[in-house]
Amino acid sequence: MKAKVMILALALGAWPFFLTAQDGYPPRAGQRPPSHEGGPGGERAGNRPGPDETLTDAQKVKVRTILSKYDANALTAETARAIHEAFRQAGLRGGPAMADTISAAGFDPDTLRDLAPPPGQTQDGNDQQGRPPRGNAHAVRQGSDPAQDIPERRKPQRRQPSGQGGYSVEQAVSDRAQLNTIAFDGLAFLTGDFGCNTFLPPGKVADFCGFQYMRDIDENQLGHNTSFVPRAANNVLYILTDEQKAQLVALAIEQEKLLTDFAHKRFPLIQAFTRQLEGKIPAGSAGLNREAVMKYTAELFEIDGLLSYRRAEVLGGIVRSLTAEQKAHLAKMIFNNSATWPELNDQIDKRSLSHTAHVAVMTYASEMFSWYAGNVEADVYFCPERHATYFGSFYMKDIPAMGNANYSISTSLTGDSGEAFLAALTDSQRRLVTSLVDQQRTDLNEIVKTRRAIATELRRFMKEASVDKEKVMALSKRYGELDGEISYYYAIAFAQVAKTLSAEQKAALLKLRNLDAKFTCKGAYFFSRAIKRPEIPNTDFLFTASGPAKSASVTGVDAPAAAKTGFMLRSPAVADGGQLPVEFTGDGTGATLPLEWSGTPEDTKNLAVVMHHLDPEGRAKWYWILYNLPASIRSLPKNVSGVGTLGNNSINGRTEYAPPHSKGPGAKTYTYTLYALSAPVKLDVPPPQVSREALLAAMRGNILATAELRVVYTRSEVPAGQNALSRN
Repeated sequence: MKAKVMILALALGAWPFFLTAQDGYPPRAGQRPPSHEGGPGGERAGNRPGPDETLTDAQKVKVRTILSKYDANALTAETARAIHEAFRQAGLRGGPAMADTISAAGFDPDTLRDLAPPPGQTQDGNDQQGRPPRGNAHAVRQGSDPAQDIPERRKPQRRQPSGQGGYSVEQAVSDRAQLNTIAFDGLAFLTGDFGCNTFLPPGKVADFCGFQYMRDIDENQLGHNTSFVPRAANNVLYILTDEQKAQLVALAIEQEKLLTDFAHKRFPLIQAFTRQLEGKIPAGSAGLNREAVMKYTAELFEIDGLLSYRRAEVLGGIVRSLTAEQKAHLAKMIFNNSATWPELNDQIDKRSLSHTAHVAVMTYASEMFSWYAGNVEADVYFCPERHATYFGSFYMKDIPAMGNANYSISTSLTGDSGEAFLAALTDSQRRLVTSLVDQQRTDLNEIVKTRRAIATELRRFMKEASVDKEKVMALSKRYGELDGEISYYYAIAFAQVAKTLSAEQKAALLKLRNLDAKFTCKGAYFFSRAIKRPEIPNTDFLFTASGPAKSASVTGVDAPAAAKTGFMLRSPAVADGGQLPVEFTGDGTGATLPLEWSGTPEDTKNLAVVMHHLDPEGRAKWYWILYNLPASIRSLPKNVSGVGTLGNNSINGRTEYAPPHSKGPGAKTYTYTLYALSAPVKLDVPPPQVSREALLAAMRGNILATAELRVVYTRSEVPAGQNALSRN
């Protein structure tokens, strides 16, 4: 058993550090730790003085500076919220000292509070459901929660997505939060290397227990304090029997192999993304293959699904075995108020376990409480940086804090660095990054639905001995496909930006990275534990194979299993990522490509097709627009006519298909996008004026799903008699 525990220590990497600060953010001595990326705009709430703490002179100046921008006699709810947000961004928190400073500046702190009540609470002091503050609620909630005898006060209240520190799924997927996170990822990826990109906090794995939400909404701002995990865990361990405790220990040892497999499987994907960035792609390839990436991440998330399923199975079994006395103890603990959790001595003898095994048990115990006391919405919640975790932003943000108990991460690191990154780019480079927000939106929304379906199924373990494992695994694989597609988009866009950076821009971005030379990565990371650079298998399989039209099986790329039942676009003439046959280009007959699709969403009322290409400057050129297609059709023949409505093209401005000529030499990628719409397209302009931008604007809000097919055309020379200026 001792040997297994030692292996677990390797699998968990920095989980001992994870105990003291789940994201790797240890607080300064005597200070509250920073909150995490789930706050507005993906920024951290920061180290803020507690109610009984005094303000420094610098903090008082900051308060006065913020208030000087507003008129104390003309406050509105909107300006009050803006002031509170500015306080939050500056790392300032309410308390007597804060109230005195506000009063000294000529403002009434009570008025500020009344105009902008605490999140989740109305101006009359009740919460949004009309109930009094949770500290006075003792009613028992019936029927809706798997544990029906949990008091209402322990149900997590979702904070408003705007104003002061709103934590919700809606906020996490908001454009602002996502753009900050994407930009921060871009900065990290363009200034880091393979080793940096491998760094991953263990808390981003198998995260369906609501712990992230419980930590972020803690009324005492102790979610990242070193006392948070042991305080929750010791209360759970205090009421567990020896047999129940033994189940947690066995679970920690059992999951060591899956945790190891998960970490190792990330390496080839990260290597492929790094190759795309550096231009080290296989000969004859146009770059990463979207389907291959999605298939690979589906397999990666299948491991996450196995970890989540087994963890829920064990924790659910313990929950079902709880006695009335055990439940009564847990009922006294309020989900989002750690002050109601008694401070208990360690309930596990550390001498009987390795340090790593002890930390793992404490992690499971704390997750058991958040899961038991929470609800599905808490389990679904995630922070904005939960997805596409392969680009080194965790390293850039966390590495200075690792093992440094006196280090505090800036409260606005992600937002400020992300904005500075975007400001350093040209307009065309910036568009490549900002367009990712729209490009990933459909996938991100489906991720929310997928997480909710997984969380709902896993919660059944609290009442039942078995749940639908096949459903959990299928959903987990689909989750992986979605994460893979988002990650593919990031890798392609970041690599395009990298190709056009000037020497001055590169120097500016390295300065924005703001890491001392001592933080240069010398190997790789197993989660958040430094290791030597691993031996990585050949990653050519994650790239497209060009040449004559090949089937998916010939190129070595099969459509992801779950994606086959999703919305998929294909062509009988060319595989995704394959070479576009000449007959469909301006060098041939200029025929339109035959298309086929499957998995059309049930509520689809209309379809549209757009073919476009991004030039080196990031500008979109479109070659074909066909909209108002009937939802009943499942294919378009070669040289289609008599169906749908044609829009214009940006090549010659005509209302027709413009076959690409491809400014050679070199491979160019063209994307066919199929849109499933909940309503027919309504436009205020005639078809000759329907551009790609006009169509996208008209479809906004009605897009149920999108499917893409990417093809490559390589032109070695201009055919005789053709003017080079006519190429497109």
